[in-house]
Amino acid sequence: MTNEALQNLISAWNLDLGFSEEGSQFLNVSVKPERLHFLMEQLKINQETKFDYLFCLTGVDWGQNLGVVYHLESTIFRHQLVVKVETDDRDNPIIDSVSDLWSTAGFHEREVYDFFGIKFNNHPNLKRLFLTEEWDGFPLRKDYEDDINMVIK
Repeated sequence: MTNEALQNLISAWNLDLGFSEEGSQFLNVSVKPERLHFLMEQLKINQETKFDYLFCLTGVDWGQNLGVVYHLESTIFRHQLVVKVETDDRDNPIIDSVSDLWSTAGFHEREVYDFFGIKFNNHPNLKRLFLTEEWDGFPLRKDYEDDINMVIK
């Protein structure tokens, strides 16, 4: 399926989405946090999309907003898609978990929580993954400061 055909299909779901290709091979879809889980579920179960493989899940600090970028692929149809979700609540960033849809998301959501502090609703075991529970802050945020552990030149 072409990116244009994917966009036409997904647009018909009326979820108030934004689309772009941003000079890449992937069609990028931006979704509001409250619509994320429904969109992701539809992308997985719809007979024309069948995105059965979540091959990357990344936390992002865009400055004002924090968010997550998901890379999906259909191993049946061989099409790929990028889904972006962001929140402007830096003090309490919350996004729905998709670990019930793709089990690999469980590990990556813990990583994003550990380094960016983004919490995932309905995650079965959300806790730090690499850092200790006593670690203060989230090291991959742009506003993170650590005079002891960071090398500053």
